[in-house]
Amino acid sequence: MASAAAASKLFNNVFFSAVLAAAMAAVLISGFQFQVGEERGWTIPTGKEPETYNEWAAKNRFHIGDTLYFKYQKDSVLVVTSADYLNCSTSNPISKYEDGTTTFQLDRPGFFYFISGQSGHCKLGQRLIVRVMHPSEVEAPELAPSPGSGGGPDGDSGWESDDWGPLGVNSTTKLFAVSNFMTAFVRPLVVLYMFMLGVS
Repeated sequence: MASAAAASKLFNNVFFSAVLAAAMAAVLISGFQFQVGEERGWTIPTGKEPETYNEWAAKNRFHIGDTLYFKYQKDSVLVVTSADYLNCSTSNPISKYEDGTTTFQLDRPGFFYFISGQSGHCKLGQRLIVRVMHPSEVEAPELAPSPGSGGGPDGDSGWESDDWGPLGVNSTTKLFAVSNFMTAFVRPLVVLYMFMLGVS
């Protein structure tokens, strides 16, 4: 009887630990937040920046559930079509944000196009293309090819292809870390539980 009570208590402890580990993993892989423009934020380029918005985006890998954080003053963020992006057209945006601190969730694979709503800013380089990876691409990130060479303004011409460079440190790296954590933490608990069941 005592061994059954001990096994039940152990089961409860193992179950609680596994649920806690799963909850922690869910929080870790729920999405990664990218700050657009990093310290400088979403602003009209001065020409002294180390990279354009699209060069920054090309170094990262974006996944469904990730978010983009735009911080700006006296400006706006427009989500637009590819044609409006190329023409810097602000007249018919898909979405418009003017709150100064916009968090935009990437909810599907494919391309997202962003431009400034301020007159002339887009043509001066305040625009961004983000490509969200399809879930099947996450399975083998090391197979991603090198980026194509861009010839248009901001290096945009290479963005329409599926050529992408080496994997950056972001949500894919985090996903692999969580997977390894789950394997290292939960598996021993399950083995211990099975061993205790055999003893009782």
